[in-house]
Amino acid sequence: MSFRSFSFPRRAQKSPPPDETFKEAEYLRSLGERQKTVSVKLLDGQVVRGWIEYYDQRMIRLTREGEPNLFIFKDRIAYIAEDNRKPGPGRRERAASSMPAMAELGQE
Repeated sequence: MSFRSFSFPRRAQKSPPPDETFKEAEYLRSLGERQKTVSVKLLDGQVVRGWIEYYDQRMIRLTREGEPNLFIFKDRIAYIAEDNRKPGPGRRERAASSMPAMAELGQE
């Protein structure tokens, strides 16, 4: 009885995952339409809260209650997380999203 050399068919090599999924605009639009309160952590460690009223390729406009609105360049943002705290007086949260919320931010 002789040994046969088995040759396994080669699988096509998978391409690496894309660098960009193009879901950022969809997510920011969703947050803005729902006026969902978000926490924006900047690269310098500062955390600001509000809702995203406007965004484009380079920046977001963060609307805040009782404080000035901010235009923040995206290259200065570490991350944006949905803020699960209760909304302030005078504005209520819209219907909950099917998107999962990110982890709660630590205390400042």
